[in-house]
Amino acid sequence: MAKRYYWLKLKADWFSDKRIKKLRSIAGGDTHTIIYLKMMLLSLKDEGKLYFEGVEDNFASEIALALDEDAENVKLTLAFLQRHGLIEIGDDDEYQLTEVPTIIGSETASAMRVREHRERKKENRLLQCNTTETGCNNLKQICSVEREKEIERDKELEGEGEKEKEIPTPAAYGKFNNVFLSDAELDSLKAELPDKWEYYIDRLSVHIASSGKQYRNNAATIYKWSQEDAGKTTPKKGMPDYSYSEEDSL
Repeated sequence: MAKRYYWLKLKADWFSDKRIKKLRSIAGGDTHTIIYLKMMLLSLKDEGKLYFEGVEDNFASEIALALDEDAENVKLTLAFLQRHGLIEIGDDDEYQLTEVPTIIGSETASAMRVREHRERKKENRLLQCNTTETGCNNLKQICSVEREKEIERDKELEGEGEKEKEIPTPAAYGKFNNVFLSDAELDSLKAELPDKWEYYIDRLSVHIASSGKQYRNNAATIYKWSQEDAGKTTPKKGMPDYSYSEEDSL
């Protein structure tokens, strides 16, 4: 089962709720408020439910053990919560924190990776635009194409993440950060083209940025170019050949 993260989505005026203000106003109120928050966090994975398992003599002592809090403080907190409808006792020693089901936030590990990937890509584009106005204009020409590729790649990551398959997110390389390669593809290029892998990555990066062309597989394009170059006269250092074949582009 895919790993999932949980959090509380407290409203901005949560501490202005009259019940919370009342809880904080009693003796030791801040301690009781912290105990209430820790109880809510403890119940997240069960949608606000806590259970008495009989490890201690009573529920208050058992929760105090789980939270590393004083049992008497927990007992007073529970009494306050029950009196104000913030906790309800059900059957089979089940305790329901009534507010929690409406303020739970959750996200799969795969969705988190996708969101972080989008944020990194957005930051990279902004950085490039801030570097040079010309570079920004070039990026705008291919922005829509790259965005569509990102969406498709994100969907694949989400779908396979639900099947518990860890798929590494391709990273951006090259002068314009538009050559996407996985770690495995980059390692393979380094091994097979030890003296030229950086040259070919930059060559492809400049070509994509200047022409607006996109390729189905950047690593495969680099291998193809290297094989074609092997049959030609080696280009002079500092004078790269940015020619391409129409069949290479989408």
